[in-house]
Amino acid sequence: MDGGRGRMTLELPTETPEAGFHRLVTAVLLRSFAVFLLAIGVAYWAALVGFAPILPLFVEVPARFDLMPSWWRIAVPILAVLYPVAGIGLWMMARWAAVVWGLLVLVEMVMHLGFPILFGSRFLLLAVHLTGLALYFGLRALVYRDWMKARKARRGAVGDEAGEVPSRDAGPAPGA
Repeated sequence: MDGGRGRMTLELPTETPEAGFHRLVTAVLLRSFAVFLLAIGVAYWAALVGFAPILPLFVEVPARFDLMPSWWRIAVPILAVLYPVAGIGLWMMARWAAVVWGLLVLVEMVMHLGFPILFGSRFLLLAVHLTGLALYFGLRALVYRDWMKARKARRGAVGDEAGEVPSRDAGPAPGA
């Protein structure tokens, strides 16, 4: 408060243009992959209810659940749930979304790399997923680096304003 007059100074957090750009690029990446994941989720749901394959470049499953082999009957419902959940999480830019996306990629890798005879090998789909995850974690590292720089700058500014900041090892204050 300033002299009892009820005025308070509020310092708004500032963001460097570089940090703002990294956050913007991260948001665009997450929203782009959210649309991609939701489209693939719709393709899996279409396969569950009997529509002809949608997006056959990425999803190639038998057209009806009752005609699917048992391995597809296990995989398709799992993927039909994970894809939309990951897509919605990425659209909301939730912190848990990358975990669900990583789990989704792990399931797809086990399917297409571990059992290519049963599920086929979808290297393009895996490459798109892994590229997206690598870009996401790279951008998160840049945002974290910018945050650490800003934090260090704020701590330096606080120490400069208040004078010398006593260290923890200085011992008790005089007269204490």
